[in-house]
Amino acid sequence: MLVHVGDNNFESEVLNSDLPCLVDFWAPWCGPCLMVAPALEEIADEYDGKIKVCKVNVDDAGGVATRYGIMSIPTLMVFKNGEPVQTTIGALPKRSLEAFIKPHM
Repeated sequence: MLVHVGDNNFESEVLNSDLPCLVDFWAPWCGPCLMVAPALEEIADEYDGKIKVCKVNVDDAGGVATRYGIMSIPTLMVFKNGEPVQTTIGALPKRSLEAFIKPHM
């Protein structure tokens, strides 16, 4: 499941999630962000029920982006039990994304 998250629902969707969350901090004008989007959609479908994939548009959710110190996009963070546990910056191929999330599922 792919969930679009902003300042108003970040806490309920990510921090209070029963599942680990892969959060993609992105923007529509960011080329690398658009490159990684199809892989994230596939992961959201294939790992449904094991991890929640959330997208945060940094232009619309400046509060969340500032809170987590997002300086470059795409930034991908895994949240588990309401805490960020792993971060990577830049577009990754699907295989690398899977390796990034599997230890947290």
